[in-house]
Amino acid sequence: MRPRTAVATAAYLLMACIAVKLAAQGAPQTPAAPPAGAPQGAPQAPPQGGRGRGGTFPAQQRPPGDPAQIAKGNQMYGVYCRACHGVDLRGGDQGGPNLLRSQIVLNDQDGESIMPIVQNGKQTPGLPTAMPPLPIPPDDIKAIAAYIRSVLATARGQGSPPAGPPVELNIVVGDAKAGEAYFAKTCAACHSATGDLQGIATRAGEPMALQNMWVGGGGFGGRGGRGGPTPVTATVTLSSGEKVQGRLGRIDDFTVVLVQEDGTSRSFRRDGDVPKVEIKDPREPHRKLLPTYSDKDVHDVTAYLVTLK
Repeated sequence: MRPRTAVATAAYLLMACIAVKLAAQGAPQTPAAPPAGAPQGAPQAPPQGGRGRGGTFPAQQRPPGDPAQIAKGNQMYGVYCRACHGVDLRGGDQGGPNLLRSQIVLNDQDGESIMPIVQNGKQTPGLPTAMPPLPIPPDDIKAIAAYIRSVLATARGQGSPPAGPPVELNIVVGDAKAGEAYFAKTCAACHSATGDLQGIATRAGEPMALQNMWVGGGGFGGRGGRGGPTPVTATVTLSSGEKVQGRLGRIDDFTVVLVQEDGTSRSFRRDGDVPKVEIKDPREPHRKLLPTYSDKDVHDVTAYLVTLK
């Protein structure tokens, strides 16, 4: 080997060793060149269909929404969605899914994914009751979607510690007298202030929980009852004419499960309308009333129910 060649080889090996050592010590690496045609310094788009880098949501990468539309959507969400999906979108008393973890919600841009579900309803496998279709105008659904995106834009990842102390919302801002009149006209056929609702404010504990209970129909045992919510029941009529009744545990296109009084379960295979299944859901009247509530109605009735201690 010639001397000059040997020196060059030794220098090359020394530089390679130094580079390896620096890399092991965490020396900064030269960033990869952007794709051809991309502007220098342009941020890379986060992955689609879920959280982006650093635990953020896609909505956190979007520009801020219209404040007026978000405010409207906040009110609409409180009337139509909060009882099932919760005040923080993480699921409510009525068993609605966590919207912060819903791919449908995370991928929604302007209500195009949320709107069909609101308008047509949705049966979630494993849940005895479905989300009913709600005749909400498209612009209002877009406002709800905008509000949800505004929450996602500041949401922290699941399991993250709270960003600060809990915010106490004062929702007792309605007219109790107007709420009493609305109750007498709309609710008194099934509920009584001196019967099943006597002391309801004390049992609920917090006004927010009380509002969620009456909007969604949970926690009301019907006239005369003072226990928990009346369960959803079902009657299965077999081909032999035998009727089997029980609490509805689960129903889908293939199976219906009833829970008997002794706690045992009976399962029946379904093929279309066979066997015949009749479901009695005490919360159904409340769901039918959902589209009729105004924001004022919700606050007025809540203000009235708060007085029933």
